[in-house]
Amino acid sequence: MAGFRTFLKSGHAPTLFAAFLYFDFCFAVWVLNGAMAPFISEAYQLTAAQKGFMISVPILAGALMRFPLGVLAQYIGRKNAALVEMGLIVLALAFGFFFISSYDHVLAMGVLLGIAGASFGVALSLGSGWYPPKYKGLAMGIAGAGNSGTVLAVLFAPPLAMAYGWQAVYGLAAFFMLIPMVVMVVFAKEPPDIEHQTFRQHIACLFEKDGWAFSLIYVITFGGFIGLASFLPTYFHDQFGVTKVQAGQLTMLAALMGSAIRVVGGYISDRIGGINTLTGVLAVVAVTLVLCGIAGSSLTVTTLLFMLCFAALGAGNGALFQLVPLRWPLATAVAGSMIGEIGALGGGFLPNAMGLSKQYTGTYFWGFLAFAVLAVAMLGMLRVMQIRWTRTWAEKGGRARPAEGGAPHAKPGMAAAK
Repeated sequence: MAGFRTFLKSGHAPTLFAAFLYFDFCFAVWVLNGAMAPFISEAYQLTAAQKGFMISVPILAGALMRFPLGVLAQYIGRKNAALVEMGLIVLALAFGFFFISSYDHVLAMGVLLGIAGASFGVALSLGSGWYPPKYKGLAMGIAGAGNSGTVLAVLFAPPLAMAYGWQAVYGLAAFFMLIPMVVMVVFAKEPPDIEHQTFRQHIACLFEKDGWAFSLIYVITFGGFIGLASFLPTYFHDQFGVTKVQAGQLTMLAALMGSAIRVVGGYISDRIGGINTLTGVLAVVAVTLVLCGIAGSSLTVTTLLFMLCFAALGAGNGALFQLVPLRWPLATAVAGSMIGEIGALGGGFLPNAMGLSKQYTGTYFWGFLAFAVLAVAMLGMLRVMQIRWTRTWAEKGGRARPAEGGAPHAKPGMAAAK
């Protein structure tokens, strides 16, 4: 406890809290269509493929919008960029409340909800910017815990939609977005670690094998988290015939595991290494997804399997970002931002795969299997790449090297990883 107080005093705790709240509410808005998918699907009589595509649109749009928001933050500051983003989210939610009357409008709304998904890089950088290097990982973990906004969406959106109509939820969400906006204005301060990155510097890690390896693994861990969290309300409702509210509550159980275990994943990785942790994570994800596809007749077994799968995905997110600062010690924020963008794009794969599998084969099994195969492929890639990683910038298993600054890849874009 004393150590945590020391951590808080080493930076600016109100800004960290504001960053967490900002990311939490944005994440809730980002997955709002997924949480309300059973209501929207019923209103417009959507096919399974249409459901999957509708759920994937906000995920894909959010991933693509992360880079423009990051550039904006460099010019006007992270606090101001966050306020601009939240203002645009309120306008987008107002559009959803007043103007949606068709499936095409829902898709357009999905693009607008993507604005909320752009908050990742700005929130983490804003929250950790006041803290010294030895505490940045913990600060980023606290700010990143805002992905618990998924829990808010799946827990509160369905009962509100049941009581007031699903379009009214957009209006209510717009009202509640004022809370993080006020907190940001009153309590947050722009961090002093101002560093302008060129476009080339921002995408430098994608010119290296390591950058692509990290991004593809994040496609599984974070892409799987956001994709499943968005699709599960539809899956539980359609597969097991539970009510829309119950589908949200079951999704909440799984999503809560993923959010809570993220910090634990980072903690474990500090001790046994991020490579070892990710090896276990990818194996568990692959096995549990296949078992979820097989156990499609048992609600209890499926729910428990999803909780285990989400725990692994959350731990994987924490483990991967334990490795990022080891590989890019002087460009952690830049590398993490780009990896996060690519990883988020992967979240659009799973809802589409599930929807197409159901529509053309009559079962969700092949959607589960497709993502499980991807997880196995990433596991194989990890085991190959780790041979060089542990010879150059990490200890065996992916632990930090004892000698500070010992990583040879201190700058993004160095040719050694190519």
